[in-house]
Amino acid sequence: MLKDLLKQNRSYRGYDENRKITRDELVELVDCTRYAPSSVNMQPFKYYLACDAETVAKIQPLTKWARALPELTLPHPGHCPTAFIVICQETEWHSSLPRFQRDVGIVAQTILLAAVEMGLGGCMIGNYDAGEVRQALGLAEHLSPVLIVALGKPDETIVLTEVGEDGSTDYYRDEQDVHYVPKRSLKDILL
Repeated sequence: MLKDLLKQNRSYRGYDENRKITRDELVELVDCTRYAPSSVNMQPFKYYLACDAETVAKIQPLTKWARALPELTLPHPGHCPTAFIVICQETEWHSSLPRFQRDVGIVAQTILLAAVEMGLGGCMIGNYDAGEVRQALGLAEHLSPVLIVALGKPDETIVLTEVGEDGSTDYYRDEQDVHYVPKRSLKDILL
């Protein structure tokens, strides 16, 4: 069952904007993070929840998607996420951002796996200006946005493929806008 969730958990860049996500759903996703492991059990994060159209529209233009496909504008117009969770480090609890980089990945993956279980999907977005996000959302200076998780009902096709002979792991899209994600084989990653 976990492997099925992992296979369904893709970095979606296209969403059905008719499926709105509720605040209660976002709260449930964040509640799952409370059970995730944390370095020295610091639990250094707070979560900004955005599911109202106005706030979502404020965050979307601050994010940059699919850096490996610079020729595309993703998400396509009309296929944007309907919610965001902005993971913020509470620097009054611990000031070192690099110290908890592993932890942010763990809580983000927890959120995304729980979203898949709800029939949703998402994408971790690290390409944004933290100062712009802090200002746009009116966050206090001691809250540092360390990752943004976009969420919605997926509305695109993503296909997992094997890494080819050239060894490239670059994702790509075909002329039908199908997104392909090459994955290394198990034999290539085992020592």
